[in-house]
Amino acid sequence: MELKEIMALSRFAVLGDTLNPEKYAYKIKHALLEKGYTVYPVGKELASLNDIPDDIDVIDLCIHPTKGLNLLQECKKPFRCVLIQPGASDEALLAYLQEHHIPYLDGCALVGLRLYSK
Repeated sequence: MELKEIMALSRFAVLGDTLNPEKYAYKIKHALLEKGYTVYPVGKELASLNDIPDDIDVIDLCIHPTKGLNLLQECKKPFRCVLIQPGASDEALLAYLQEHHIPYLDGCALVGLRLYSK
């Protein structure tokens, strides 16, 4: 998927420290909310992707790759794609995504919001 397609979706799970204003997960969560997206914060607020009450369009990884991989591996909910923020990827994560044929994009939600927000 391309960043433009991802930003056209509406329900984002943001994985990372969404409570600390210094962290990108916090900035991304609030920027998405300001633009009218539905956001589910996972990591510090919700413990698991499985705790999200609705369907998920995008899983946005703003978290250490090992923690992101663990959350993806335990996820039982369907989702459309994964957006990997800079620094949130490693070989094991990419191998898992490729092995399971999960669409993903290395990109930045904040750039996507500037270019393609609803």
